Amino acid sequence: MSQKLTPLTKLNPIEPVVSEERQLSWKVASNLFVSFKYAWAGVSYAFRTQRNFRIHVCVGTLAIGLSLLLHLQGVEIAVIAITSGLVLALELVNTAIESLVDLTVKQTYHELAKIAKDCAAAAVLISALVAVLVAATLLLPPLVKLVLAQL
Repeated sequence: MSQKLTPLTKLNPIEPVVSEERQLSWKVASNLFVSFKYAWAGVSYAFRTQRNFRIHVCVGTLAIGLSLLLHLQGVEIAVIAITSGLVLALELVNTAIESLVDLTVKQTYHELAKIAKDCAAAAVLISALVAVLVAATLLLPPLVKLVLAQL
């Protein structure tokens, strides 16, 4: 069963985003370094184009920095880092789902596309709320103690 490939000239609807070397992105990465390069390209793309990803990076960095400043236990810092990382990972998955849905439905409205995008965004929202709850639970007591000691 052979498939006919579309010529490369018709494959590139988003010229500035997809580089020449990624035209045939269905190919398997040639080595581990190339796989990491592609993964980093995804992180870089999300950071450049997704406002919420940048916000999550800043808030996660702030939470981890504050936990270090307050001398939380290693396990508490790890829990904050894990929940922050989960939010970032889900934001990347959300971006991937949104891109794939947009590619599929083009510029038309479809109820199933809306559901897919809304559910992916909801996953990010829920993980972000849980991360805030975890950070508040771990950071507020020592922060309040520090502020009260200064008074």
